[in-house]
Amino acid sequence: MTPATPAARLRARLTPDRPAIAMAAHNPLAAKLAAEAGFDAIWGSGFELSASYAVPDANILSMDTHLAMMRAMVEVQPAPVVADIDTGFGNAVSVAYAVPRYAAAGVAAVVMEDKTFPKDSSLRPGGRQVLVPMAEFQGKIEAARLPGGPLVVARTEALIAGLGRDEALRRAEAYAEAGADAVLFHSKQKTPDEILEVCRAWSGRVPLVLVPTAYPQLSFAEVAALGKVGLIICGNHAIRAAVAAMRDTFARILAEGGLAGVEDRIASVNEIFALQGDQEMRTLEARFLR
Repeated sequence: MTPATPAARLRARLTPDRPAIAMAAHNPLAAKLAAEAGFDAIWGSGFELSASYAVPDANILSMDTHLAMMRAMVEVQPAPVVADIDTGFGNAVSVAYAVPRYAAAGVAAVVMEDKTFPKDSSLRPGGRQVLVPMAEFQGKIEAARLPGGPLVVARTEALIAGLGRDEALRRAEAYAEAGADAVLFHSKQKTPDEILEVCRAWSGRVPLVLVPTAYPQLSFAEVAALGKVGLIICGNHAIRAAVAAMRDTFARILAEGGLAGVEDRIASVNEIFALQGDQEMRTLEARFLR
């Protein structure tokens, strides 16, 4: 029998011998394409959503904007949605108000990081990477836990902040003790050495989550071989692919002085109709319009 809730469905897929793979999305169309491609989950990326609005990934967009997008992603495709809620929009009280709304939107998990609010992008050169006290973040994790609600993934930025392996592990153990369902270690090193060292030292108390954006040479098979990672997130590839494709198409149209040269390189109008659910609308029209 298929687990009833999105959280239960996702929890069943957090298997370290074959980690679930999530693809980032910044709108419902991207989420639908990721599910169509066969990804196990959708990463409701704060970075991608900010980029789609052409603003920095620094808590500039409101919770309402992010929440509405997560709800829309849930509604158009079947894969569980993992919501990137950054630092939880404030302190533990903010988290206690926010998470029930994400639960009502149907998300399977929320990922919350232990940096100060407002945050700065983890991969931004010279960014402000200041962590909150460990006990404070434990309180935020406890505030995020709801009976039957989304899984709570605690993301530690200790490696990003340059605090080292021991601090990352210390925080991860404390977050698991506070009730986190999984722990995300984040690294911006260009090789996987740092993250592999931390993963191998991890106690295995809860599954790990990795986002190998900075070290893409680490394969999914190599992650599975660690036996500790339940979820791998492709953190920003939808927006980067979209930007590259649009830039190429726009430049070619202007360079060639017309549209003919791009027609066989872009999706057909009928493909877009299909993604929009046009046939389902026609079925409704035939059934109900008088």
